[in-house]
Formats: sequence, structure tokens, C-alpha cells
Amino acid sequence: MKASPALILLGVTTAALAEEGMWTPDNFPAERVEESYGVTIDQQWLDRARLSTVRLTGPGGCTGSFVSSLGLILTNRHCVESCLAEHTNETRDVWNDGFYATSPGTELRCSDLQAAYLTDIREVTTLVNAATEGLEEVAANDARRQTFTRLEQECETASQTDARCEIVSLYQGGQYFLYETRRYDDVRLVFAPDVDIGKFGGDPDNFSFPRWTLDMAFLRAYQNDEPVSPDAHLTWRRDGPERDEAVFVTGHPGTTQRQLTVAEYQFLRNAVLPSWLIRNAELLGRYREFALRDPESRRMVQEDLERLENGVKFFRNQLAALLDDRLMVAKSMEEKTFREAVASQRELAAGIYAWHQVDRALAALSTFYDEYIMVERRGGFQGELMDQARALIRAATERDKPNEKRLRGYTDSQLPLVEQRVLSTSPIHMPLESLKVTFGLEKLREILGHDHPIVRKTLGNESPESMANRLIANTSLDDPAVRKKLWEGGLKAVERSKDPIIRLMRAVDGDARELLDRYRDEYQAPLREAHQSIARARFAILGTSVYPDATFTFRISYGTVSGWTESGREIDPFTRLEGVYERATGEKPYALSEAWLDARPSLDMSTPVNYVSTLDLTAGNSGSPVIDADGRIVGLAFDGNQYSIAGSFWYDIEKNRAIAVHPAIMIEALERVYKADRLLAEIELSKD
Repeated sequence: MKASPALILLGVTTAALAEEGMWTPDNFPAERVEESYGVTIDQQWLDRARLSTVRLTGPGGCTGSFVSSLGLILTNRHCVESCLAEHTNETRDVWNDGFYATSPGTELRCSDLQAAYLTDIREVTTLVNAATEGLEEVAANDARRQTFTRLEQECETASQTDARCEIVSLYQGGQYFLYETRRYDDVRLVFAPDVDIGKFGGDPDNFSFPRWTLDMAFLRAYQNDEPVSPDAHLTWRRDGPERDEAVFVTGHPGTTQRQLTVAEYQFLRNAVLPSWLIRNAELLGRYREFALRDPESRRMVQEDLERLENGVKFFRNQLAALLDDRLMVAKSMEEKTFREAVASQRELAAGIYAWHQVDRALAALSTFYDEYIMVERRGGFQGELMDQARALIRAATERDKPNEKRLRGYTDSQLPLVEQRVLSTSPIHMPLESLKVTFGLEKLREILGHDHPIVRKTLGNESPESMANRLIANTSLDDPAVRKKLWEGGLKAVERSKDPIIRLMRAVDGDARELLDRYRDEYQAPLREAHQSIARARFAILGTSVYPDATFTFRISYGTVSGWTESGREIDPFTRLEGVYERATGEKPYALSEAWLDARPSLDMSTPVNYVSTLDLTAGNSGSPVIDADGRIVGLAFDGNQYSIAGSFWYDIEKNRAIAVHPAIMIEALERVYKADRLLAEIELSKD
């Protein structure tokens, strides 16, 4: 008897989900986990994991976890680099030397960071769909956005706390949930190791394993100048996990794209990733050249340089994945089977039009993609000062509108994040800003052409370099007090401003908004309708037995501690401390600080440093706690191997591996290298 396309799809999908998936807390496959590992994950475990896990908003976007009753947060060192850079200057180099607050009063405020954790979830799919029923694409898209804002506003008004509410779209619009979070704006640095061990191996070892690095840090959340008392926190298991043990990761993974159509993968492969890589590979070269000028220039650029190095490697490997015939053939076969399943069922057959909607949306976007990226997405207006100016202008304009009519990034629930970014006291390095502004204006002219109206409006008769020099020489936006005055003064203050960067960004804001409108009406509206139709068909066939793509929302993944086979060679899942000293050359990125060289005789060389598991995670999971079946910390996620990068599009259980810092090396370092007795006492760990 021949199986139906629906049954074939179901069989293929469920077989592929052995240890795959970034699951929402309301739909965690506890029965599957118990059947596979004999481990019981109950609601109490899920609630504690959720309440202990925080999202760190700021540069990069990361995860952390509460590890004490006094708001102590464990995360990665690379997640707090904006704070390290903020407090590094000519007289104090915490970026390189690391930091340890020996008393509460010495903890350092991180002006760019916020911490939030998920307190409540409510499904609102019916309410959102009712608001768009019977409307054509563009009207439905407008109604959907306004409904999002209204529901968020009602949620925050009804809250008895200072909760923040956000509508979350899952399954590409198949479901909508209202997520309520508790957010803390006052986050302070407690500990970060020195850069030599915290980034041991540097860019050469990035996305690779074996690995030896102590990518850890501690923050603390405050409210009203007092440490917060979180609803839950995690405890430690010093000996960490065993080989083949079931482990779990909680966090806020960034964007995955595993449920796109083949046409969307082709657009990413042919247009999005190549253009991004070409631009940013050149910018990376300029950053490296800037860093060679002198030590001060190196200090200015190091955070941006390392972030861009990471991004270029990540997107280069994403492009390689989409150029891999195996992926595209697999996606094409999966889509063909799915479309046949949809067409074979009378009640779903009309949904086959959704794939044509996707094609139409992509065709429309391709006609103005470069303009959209260069102007609305600020590819041609780069740098922190341009970002600050855009935020000030739009916040001033949008705040005068009814909440439901505003741009989504400027609603009442989002304005606190915008305000914190605008009023940040992190230093802006003007020589580096000059490089960024020049580069952006050069790309604007190069990609859109000298005679493009927006290019002519922007540059006039000036060259990108001369215009950048003039803007940087005459702006005062690098002063937080100036930005604060403009923020508080609202639209009148912005309109009266003579600052050249404010005036430039005001001049092109109308063009940028027109491109945003085109993006929403010609691309986003039909795409959302198409994705919802596809999601409804997928639900009809598979229900929620599959997980939604990651969206920076709270997720839980499960897997086992396991190495993999590389060219016939077995990769052991654990590395040991002895490997650090064997690998050390005395030169960066394989140098060790004096603290680690001096401590060597007292350290146990068999201490595990890093390990890999089959946990399914992605960018945004940096700083996620790896926890065991009893809910104890058994690791700190910080990276994946090179095969994990393709995890944006598919999951390969044979080779996709997550990399974590082992708890034993974290405790060993705190005890014997950094003598961090206050920290050890707080997380209830004593010396051997």
C-alpha cells in the first residue's frame, strides 16, 4: 500500500527530530525526552528553568541565568564586552586585565545592558486573526501591527508590576503569544576573566573544537539601587556532566530559518548573504588597518573588530551551507512532499497559492532591496552617531502619535529600550566613528550610484571622506548630555537642532520611511499572509509535533554530551586544562596572563575546560546555562562548531555540536587564580 504524502512528511519530520529543536516552554516534548533518556522533566522543572533564565538586551543579544538569590547572573565574557569597553580608558584596562568587584560598591554599571526574564505566556492567536479576518494583504498587515500594540498596552496597563509585554509570532504567524517579562535596567559587572584566557584561541579557534577558553562572566541585576531577588535561581554541579548524559539548555536563541520556502533560501543565497559579506569583508579590513595604528586605536576598535570577525565567519559559513547541494536538495524534496500533501487535501488545497505569494513578495523586494538596506537599514549611514540620530528623530516623531499608530520599535513597551540606548554613557570614539561614517557613505554612493536622488541629496558635491570629516568635526552627539536634552525636548528640540548629523538623518528620514512602507506593503504583507497559510497547512498535517523557528524568545533544547567523527577521527567531547598550557605560545591569541602562569603549580591539569554536546542552539544562546535533569548548572554555552552554523537552516545530529565551558574550570579559576571568595560564597561553593 502506497503511503500518502502527508504520512511521508510526518515520518521524515519526526525521524529528524531525535535531538533537534528549540522548544517553547508550553510545548516541550517531555514524553519524548523520558522515552529516550529515562529522564522526567515536569512542570516545576520547566518553570524554574524559565524563571532562572534571563535575556540580556544590548550589543549582540545574549542569555544569562540567575545563580544566586541576590540577582547574580552568569553569562559569557563576550556578552559583557560593551561593558568592559565602557570602563576601559587610558588609566584602566579592564578589557585586557579582566575585573573582579571585591565588594558590592565596586560593581560597575553597564549602561548598554538590560536583563529580563519571562514571567507569563498567553496565547492570543484568535484575537490577532479576528482583527485581520477578511482584509486584503496590506490592510491585514496594518491591522495586525496595531493589534499587537494594543494587546501589549493592555497587558502592561493590567500588570500589577512593572512588567513589559510583547507579542511573539511563532510558526511564521501560525500562532501568536503574549509574553510578559520582568525587566531590569540597572545591570552591573561583577566579574570577567582577563582577555587572554577569556578569549583564548581568538578568531582562529572561533567555531571550532577542540577548544580551551574561559568565556564566562558575572553580572548583577539591581532595582532601586538594591540587588534584585529573582523568583528562582540555579545551583551548581561542580563535577559537570558525564559522557552521553542527557543535558538541556535554556535561553533566547536568535533567528533560525528552517521553515522557509526554497525560493527564500535562494534569495538568501543569491542576494542577501553575498552583498553583506562583500561589504563587511571590506569593513573588516579597514578595522584591522585601524587597529595597527597604535595601542589606543587598537583599544577603540577591538570590540567592533571582534564582533565583525565573528559575523563574517558566521555568514560565510551560512553561505557555504546554502551552496551545499545536500541542503538545497533536501529542502526541495521536503517542500515538494509538503506541497503534494497540501494539494491532496480538499480543505487545504487553496493554501498552495501561498508559495506563489512568497515568489511575488521576493520579486517585489528585489526591485528596491539595495535602497532599503542602504537607507532604511542604515547600510549607507553607519556608526553609533547615525544610529543615535535616527533613534532621536524617530522617537520624537512617533511619541506624538497614538500608541497603536507608531512604528513597532517605538511603542510604549519598546521606548525604554530606545531611551537606554540613546542615553548610554558608553564612550563614542570619534576617530573610529569617522572611519564608519566614511565607509557607509562610500558604500551608499558605490551601490546606489552617484546619480541616485538619495545619494545626491546626501552628498551634494562632497566626497564621502570630506563629508564624514565635516560631520564628525561639527557634531556634539557624542556627548550624552546633548542627547539627553534632545530626547527630553522631543520633536521641537530635534527640529531646532543645528547638529549636522541630526540634520542629515532628518533630510533622508522621509526617503527611509517610504522604503519602509514599501517593505511592509510589497514584501512583508504578502509574505506574512503566505507564511500563515503554510503554517495552517503544517498544523493540519503535523500539529505542534514540530518546533517553531527561533525568534530570540525563550526556548529549551535537549541533547547528550557527545563528540563526533571527523575524517575518520573520533573527536573526544572534553578538553582538559593541560591542553591550555600545551597550546600556549606566549603570543596572542594563545598567550596566558601572569595570573594563569603563576597559578599553574596549584591547578589540577586534568580539570575539564570545554566540552561539546548535541544541544541544538544558535546565536543568542551565548551565555545560556547548560543544566542537568535535576536543574543544576553543568555548563555555560558559548559557541558551536563549524557545522552548527548551518543549523540556521537544518540540524545535522552527526556533526552539529554546541560548545560549553565546564563548571569545574569555572570554579577552579575563581578559587585558585582569581581568589574570588566573595563570589564563591554567594553561589554556595566552598573551597576543597
